[in-house]
Amino acid sequence: MTYSGEVQVGGPADVHELPDLMISKVAVGPMNNNAYLLRCRATGVQLLIDAAADPGTLIGLIGEDGVAAVVTTHSHGDHWGALAEVVKATGARTYAGRYDAEDIPVPTDVEVEDGDTIGFGEITLTARHIVGHTPGSIALVYDDPHGHPHLFTGDCLFPGGVGNTNEDPVAFASLLNDVETKLFGRLPDETWVYPGHGNDTTLGAERPHLPEWRERGW
Repeated sequence: MTYSGEVQVGGPADVHELPDLMISKVAVGPMNNNAYLLRCRATGVQLLIDAAADPGTLIGLIGEDGVAAVVTTHSHGDHWGALAEVVKATGARTYAGRYDAEDIPVPTDVEVEDGDTIGFGEITLTARHIVGHTPGSIALVYDDPHGHPHLFTGDCLFPGGVGNTNEDPVAFASLLNDVETKLFGRLPDETWVYPGHGNDTTLGAERPHLPEWRERGW
């Protein structure tokens, strides 16, 4: 089946099959969060991005093979609501941005800086520190050697705009600047974007609207 990235709370995961990586997207919880289970096809080793809510759903998605790591994209509670339960059930190592880690009540095993890499199996993700939605938000880049990059943005970038900055012009400017320089400035239009809520997009679909976002201030 063709991957669409359209998922609903209580519904099945949608699976994006790449040559070396399988990405399973599922929607969970009252805030309709996306969680992403990444599986290295060569080794079977798995990594979860955002144990947001509904631990039973996430543990079921992980299955008997377990999960080596859970990465939390930022410190807002709707992105770590199931983290304690998932870690208890799986023994996974926890990762989060250095400047958000202290605000996540589950201990962070590895605090991540801009440019750090996270490896599992034969897969490598590169972290980008994006300031504005929170002080320590991270986006994760998988540079597919067989195709275009894949980008997991948490709440930093969505179809139609950047994340919420609560009408703080300084935070908005920081967020948009980081998104422009560290994501749009370094990655091609074909880059597939997996956000923390809602449907997927591509950098190419969003790039023409960057001046409009800056003008409107959100």
